Amino acid sequence: MQEEVNQKTVALSIRATKLTGKVLAAALGKVARALQKHHRKALTPQGRQSVKKLMNHYGGKSAMPYVGAPKDFDRIAKEFHVDYAFHKVSPGHYLLFFKANQADAITAAFQKYSAKVLNKEQDKASILGQLRKFTEQIRTQAKEKQRTREAVKDGR
Repeated sequence: MQEEVNQKTVALSIRATKLTGKVLAAALGKVARALQKHHRKALTPQGRQSVKKLMNHYGGKSAMPYVGAPKDFDRIAKEFHVDYAFHKVSPGHYLLFFKANQADAITAAFQKYSAKVLNKEQDKASILGQLRKFTEQIRTQAKEKQRTREAVKDGR
């Protein structure tokens, strides 16, 4: 009986050794594929990048004119996880390149950016502009008072 148990134990350990070798090979293969996938993903930049790198991506590309500071758009574009690039046309004017399959995400990011810029302009009136406006009002009021004083003196 003891001998039979020993034989079964040896047979089981031999099978487990063979199985472990196959499993180990399969596990190493999966790890290698995962590393390759991670490496390929690292080679494909995401977010803001140069136009050259963006053009190396597979798929179609699109462009749209952009006026303003690219830094302001960067903050919003990160939320939408889009791949894009700026090409400077003239001071303050850019072409915004992006992947054609991400057009909806770019549109949403651009709408959010536009709303932010419009709210910023409405909420934040220029202090210098307000100061000029008030000084002009004071001047016109002073001129009106001067005219009324002169009219009163002439009328006597």
